[in-house]
Order: sequence, then C-alpha cells, then structure tokens
Amino acid sequence: MAPKEWKDLENLVSDLMGPSLTTIVIALTAAIFIPILLHFLIYRSTSSTALPSFLLVGPSGSGKTSLMTLFERGQVGATHTSQAPLAVEVSLPISTPAASSAYRSVNDPSLQIHKRFLLADTPGHGKLRYHALSSVVDPQNLRGILFVVDAATLSSGDGGSSNDGLREAAEYLHDILLQLQKRTTNIKSSRAVQETPVLVAANKLDLFTALPAVLVRAALESEIDSVRKSRAKGLLDSGVGMNDMENTNEQDWLGEYGDNTFQFSQLEENNIRVTVVGGNVTGTDGSHVEEWWKWIGSNL
Repeated sequence: MAPKEWKDLENLVSDLMGPSLTTIVIALTAAIFIPILLHFLIYRSTSSTALPSFLLVGPSGSGKTSLMTLFERGQVGATHTSQAPLAVEVSLPISTPAASSAYRSVNDPSLQIHKRFLLADTPGHGKLRYHALSSVVDPQNLRGILFVVDAATLSSGDGGSSNDGLREAAEYLHDILLQLQKRTTNIKSSRAVQETPVLVAANKLDLFTALPAVLVRAALESEIDSVRKSRAKGLLDSGVGMNDMENTNEQDWLGEYGDNTFQFSQLEENNIRVTVVGGNVTGTDGSHVEEWWKWIGSNL
C-alpha cells in the first residue's frame, strides 16, 4: 500500500494535468507573467551594460569640438582648442534609426536605450594625439571612428604638390589606420577582430574652396601613399639593415605591401572599412550633418 504522501502527490499531479479550472488559471498566469518577467530582466541587463562609443579624431581646427557640441546639444556653441579627451553621452535623432533596433517595435521601451552612445573627442594637436592612438589600441566597446577634416584645406598646391593641411591630415589618418591594421594582424586568438568602420567626415563643404567628398578621398589616398614611401625611405636612410628593413616595413606598411598605389579598399581584408562623406557643422544655411548621423546609426 502506497504511503499517504505519494497519494497526495499523485492527486496533485492528476489535478494539474486534468482539464480543471485550477490548471487553466495556472497556465494562463504562467503564459502572461513569465514573458513579462523575462523582458524585464533582459531590459535591465542591457541597460546596465556600457554604452557603445565612437571616437572623434582629426587635426586641430577641423571642427571636431563643434561637431561634438552639435551632436550633444543640437546647436553649435563657442568652442576652444581641446587639451584633453572629453566624452559626452549622445542620442540619435528621432528620424535616424539604429541598426540594432531594426526589428524593434516603436513601442518598445528599450528602443531609445539602443540609440544612445558615447562620443569621445580627442585633442588634434600633434603632441596630444597619443590619446586617440591609445584609444584605438585598447578600445572600449568602440563602434567606429569619425575622422574630421577641413575639406577647404586639402587642395593641392601649384604643380600638384601637397600643402600643409593635406599633409597633416594624411599623416594623422595614416597613423590611425595603421594602429587599426596592427590590432588586426597582431591578434593571437583565432577569433576574428570585429570590423572597425572609419568615417572621414569632410567638413566645411559650404565653403567655396572646399573639395567635394570624392576628391577628398582621392587626395587623402594619394597623400597617404606619399607618407608610406617617405617613412620607408627614412628608415632606409637611418641605416637599418635590409633584413630588418623588410620585416619592419611589413609591420609598418599600411595596406598592401609593395609598389601598388594606396587605396582605402586595401584595408577591408583587415576588417577596416573607410567611408568619406561630406557635410558642414556650421554655415549660412545651418548645419548639414544628416549623412554623418546615418553613418553612426548604421553602426550602432
């Protein structure tokens, strides 16, 4: 004869499995409240994680700080030359969707959470650029890099020679891209490095002397090619041995190694995608940065 406890358990199981009112109420309660509880737990966990970040770099005077102020406040205010890194929390405009929210309902309470990010401005002065380079070497939830250039200072001089503005921008962009390339090639695990998109934001296109985006791209590619060659020649002139020279060149050579002319597309095999888009932070007709917002949203 079965113990009384077993009979009570058998009766309970029978009641739960049977088409009784109690069973229906329990099932409905579980069906309603379990998804709500899971959604609450997932929402709390995602909102407590670190915000994705974008790094803002570029030469001094290119308009980085003005762009950060515009993104943060919706208007441009008085700015000064950056002496130290500064990060602010920014949200995408209502009209700009985030790629991570493509399948979220407009009524989802976490929708706005996924449109927030940190924008980190870095000094553009040559002696302070180590801040930006260190952020590239050891990124913290980095989703992309905005390299701001003054498109009005990139035109070539007489005879096609580069000017100081073009040279400075190309050298700085070369160093940023080289650090990204080294981060990919020096990885020791079998796991692929996440793609790092780079936006070259050609600023001040409202000025008459500014180059359009397609010419900004061509000018930077050509000047970066000159930077590669001049630095390789500098190593050779310094007395580095030919064997050491070959090893060093491969490590510090941006893009395809050899005599091919540099192009941004050469970096895609290292998960570095460079896009050049024009716009202007200030101007008589206001700011035009919609395409830059779209680029951020596509990588958020």
